[in-house]
Amino acid sequence: MKHRRLHNLLHNLPPTLPQRLPRHLFLLILLSLLPLLSACNIVDSPEPGPDGVTSATEKRYQELEIREYEGMRLDPSIGPRDNSISGIQQVDIDNYELTVTGLVDTPLTYTYDEVLALTAYERLITLHCVEGWDATVLWEGVRLADLIESAGVQPESVTVIFHCVDDYTTSMPLETILERDMLLAYNSNGIQLPAALGYPFIVIAEDKLGYKWARWVNEIELTEDADYEGYWESRGYENDPDLREKSTTP
Repeated sequence: MKHRRLHNLLHNLPPTLPQRLPRHLFLLILLSLLPLLSACNIVDSPEPGPDGVTSATEKRYQELEIREYEGMRLDPSIGPRDNSISGIQQVDIDNYELTVTGLVDTPLTYTYDEVLALTAYERLITLHCVEGWDATVLWEGVRLADLIESAGVQPESVTVIFHCVDDYTTSMPLETILERDMLLAYNSNGIQLPAALGYPFIVIAEDKLGYKWARWVNEIELTEDADYEGYWESRGYENDPDLREKSTTP
């Protein structure tokens, strides 16, 4: 493809180039730019195989990760690139704690195993990244409502802030979390949540853009601050990027 593109470009050169730019110099410039001209088509957009999966996507599947659920193809748990604020976190699970704090009657602390001992739920949900890609994954985890309500939610609470191991934060309205019965997941496509995806826990913020899907969560805080802005929100991102509302807007 690269040679064919070069042939076409050379073939279509005008017979008379501007006098300021000799033809041989123009050819040298063209040859130096050719890798850039071809990079997007060859490197970033590989041809898919017979099953519609590119080789780059194929490499992102983890060992033992299931690839189909009820007739639907599942995407790899791990996205095409890491976009976390401080790199992939490696959590020491033996010393890990998940806390529920803020405007609650009884602040709670869970170990990883204590969360896994709660009733588990499984859901097929698509993550939509703000960068433009999406991934449909089979998630397994616990209801955020079970974690929050066990602490006793105080009436003033309107917002839930998710704090993460890497100091990332984001938030969502408490009402939205309860209405949509959102999960805190620990498995993806039948395997333990990979570190790149947020092990031990990721918020499954259904119908919200990916920066609301907090990874490596270690604290769930309830607050009366309806205008709280997390890491990306304080840098100009929309505070409530609701895909469900946008899809129903005329």
